Amino acid sequence: MQLTDELLKRLEQLQQKYDAMGQDMNSYLDGLLYADFLTYWDYIHLDTLLTLQHPKTQFPDEKIFIMYHQITELYLNLILHECEQIAQKSELSVNFFAARLKRVNRYFEALIDSFDVMVDGMEKEQFLAFRMSLLPASGFQSGQYRMIEIYASDFLTLVPAEKRESLKNASITDLYENLYWKTGATELSTGKKTLTLKQFEQKYSQRFIDLATNLQTNNFWRCYLSLQSKGEDVSQLKELLRSFDTYVNVNWKLMHYRSAVRYMQRDPEDIKATGGTNWQKYLPPRFQKLVFYPELWTSDEIENWGKSWVDEFVPVKK
Repeated sequence: MQLTDELLKRLEQLQQKYDAMGQDMNSYLDGLLYADFLTYWDYIHLDTLLTLQHPKTQFPDEKIFIMYHQITELYLNLILHECEQIAQKSELSVNFFAARLKRVNRYFEALIDSFDVMVDGMEKEQFLAFRMSLLPASGFQSGQYRMIEIYASDFLTLVPAEKRESLKNASITDLYENLYWKTGATELSTGKKTLTLKQFEQKYSQRFIDLATNLQTNNFWRCYLSLQSKGEDVSQLKELLRSFDTYVNVNWKLMHYRSAVRYMQRDPEDIKATGGTNWQKYLPPRFQKLVFYPELWTSDEIENWGKSWVDEFVPVKK
């Protein structure tokens, strides 16, 4: 083989790289010489990935249920990857922020478009049978989803609207005790915390509090305001944040609500969720009216938050 100028140039660059790290390039070349070629299945650990489904019952559709939730958590991890880049970026620019928000919105769009796997992709009788083996586990226990909410805006926005004024000067720890989603994991009959919520808090509470503490000045909303205060054109960011708000607080939750109605609404009485969560009150956005960026919406838009979607697809029983 002829040692071309291009090859010699690359060898010189490699030598400079390893010299800078105090490493012996020849040793690394020996390793390269004897190393096996990489395969697709090894790179993504395919064989391991396909062994991570462990149904609790013999119902075939339980595997669908498990795999879709695993796919969802992988997408949520992708979203968190982008959230971290935005929050940790020194000298954040509008272009960088917008590019990452577009990725986040694209991931949520993919999740929402794929949710028919959960809405129509399983036999109802199978689901209602195998779900009882999952107690007290619940999709409510997705810690990654809660972290995305914390990245989105000030921690106070995750407190029910009627409590915000009295808690506007509260500590992160006090705010955490009043987050909106805690009411969704209380026993319907007694109002006490479900085991689902107790497990969730034991695993994640300190992580959530620490994350919220670290994001007080660099969550999405604070990043937006910082760029705006510098005279930057944030019109594109405004539309991207509105889309993000809609994906997270309307469309994603309503797809879950549509699935719950499909499998758990039965006259004359609704079926309880596996974790005892109050899904009838917790999922519909028009009950919560959780809005990350109220300043970016009109009063009419907030007043009718999620209403048209619910009216069209899954009318709430009165």
